[in-house]
Amino acid sequence: MIISTIYGFGNVSIAYAQMSYAGMFWYIIGGICFFFPCCLMMAEYGSAFNEAKGGIYSWLAGSIGEKLAFIGTFIWLASWVLWIVSSASRLWITLSALLFGRDTTQSWHIGSLGSTQLIGILAIIFVIVVTWLSSRGINGITKISSFGGAFMIIMNFIFIFASLITIVANHGVPAQPIDGIKTFFVSPNPSFQTPIAIISFVVYAIFAYAGMENLGGVTDSMKNPSKTFPKGLTIGAVLTIGSYVLMIVMTGFSVNYNQVIAKLSVNLGNVTYVVFHRLGYMMGVSLGLSHGVNLFLGDLFTRLIALAGLMGMLGAMFILVYTPIKSFIMGSNPDLWPARVTKLNRHGMPAFAMWVQAVIVSVIIFLVAFGGSAASSFYQILTDMGNVSTCAPYIFLVGAFPAFQRKDIPREFIAFKNRFWTMVLVWFVEIIVCLGIIFTCIQPILDHDYQTAFWTAIGPIFFGIVAWVLYDYASKHARA
Repeated sequence: MIISTIYGFGNVSIAYAQMSYAGMFWYIIGGICFFFPCCLMMAEYGSAFNEAKGGIYSWLAGSIGEKLAFIGTFIWLASWVLWIVSSASRLWITLSALLFGRDTTQSWHIGSLGSTQLIGILAIIFVIVVTWLSSRGINGITKISSFGGAFMIIMNFIFIFASLITIVANHGVPAQPIDGIKTFFVSPNPSFQTPIAIISFVVYAIFAYAGMENLGGVTDSMKNPSKTFPKGLTIGAVLTIGSYVLMIVMTGFSVNYNQVIAKLSVNLGNVTYVVFHRLGYMMGVSLGLSHGVNLFLGDLFTRLIALAGLMGMLGAMFILVYTPIKSFIMGSNPDLWPARVTKLNRHGMPAFAMWVQAVIVSVIIFLVAFGGSAASSFYQILTDMGNVSTCAPYIFLVGAFPAFQRKDIPREFIAFKNRFWTMVLVWFVEIIVCLGIIFTCIQPILDHDYQTAFWTAIGPIFFGIVAWVLYDYASKHARA
């Protein structure tokens, strides 16, 4: 479940498209300076609050109080709601690549419904089906998520195996030349040449590792969570960091940046399929196979990664349609909500709250699909707001850790024993996250894209204000 939630080959191809080999350095920095220490912190939280049903809400409330927990968790929940909106639509592109070897969704239509409207309706149906299945219990969620994670690991091995064949056949000569040590620090992408743009890539690295806190919402369903959760996070952290670095390096042996990536037809939405198609094609070329067989291998690899992406997306979707809303609703004071919101169904799931979330997601998808050009702008605004909002909750989670330690809550797993060095590490991680967020907001200003800059920066501020108002209203209503 950890691997299915966190790791994605799409993050590898995006890093390569943005930074080529240089992306490896930032993923290592992000892994060592952010992901690994955060995993250990989340493991301590999970060990201490192993019976808590509220996940990160319970962690924050038990450390820095209910109001800040409410605000931090609401920002976190909003970012994942926007992720569900995006993924429910993007899933059909993945399915198209699996069935046809390329994205054909632009030509999909039924009667008077164009491709955008049809994809919107399919996305809404998908959200409803996932919500219904997830509301029927945690066992189904774990099976789907575990299968998705296992399939992604298999695709990693296929990628490594095919890359090794290409490397050996080409006598170790990479398709993307390595021109000294600067290759691992300087991007060939003209959009990532300035120091601010390069540092803003930290947000991509953080997002590549985002999601480990979601598993905190299922610790109450784990066997021996005080030991299982820390062990799983530690193993998952090592595998995830190692996989990202290895995959970026191996991508360079089959994919030349200027010939394959630097094309107008290649974007962050389809670059994963472009990379895998090229890998299959180059493996055939390296083995001296015919052009037709090479193209067949390219199409085969495209379909395989599409299947892996589909399984991984399904696994992540089933986790994220449940754990964020559960952490937020079930972790908070029940007096803040109407009784039916916190009521569990016979499967032990907050079904009503999950269906409310499904309605909100469906309404947003409908507005985007049927709202014309104005809707496209609206969706872009949502995306911009979600980018930084995804990273902002870590400011709360990491910043609350010293307060959590001072509580001396009994826990079997303790990674940080020295209070002074813990504070140093906390400030270090906080600075990294904050710098990544700040430079992500500044970069559009330097490009004179003031609208994107505004909505990118306003995301966590807007969601934080909404949470503040909701909390004050709910607390007054509860007292009344």
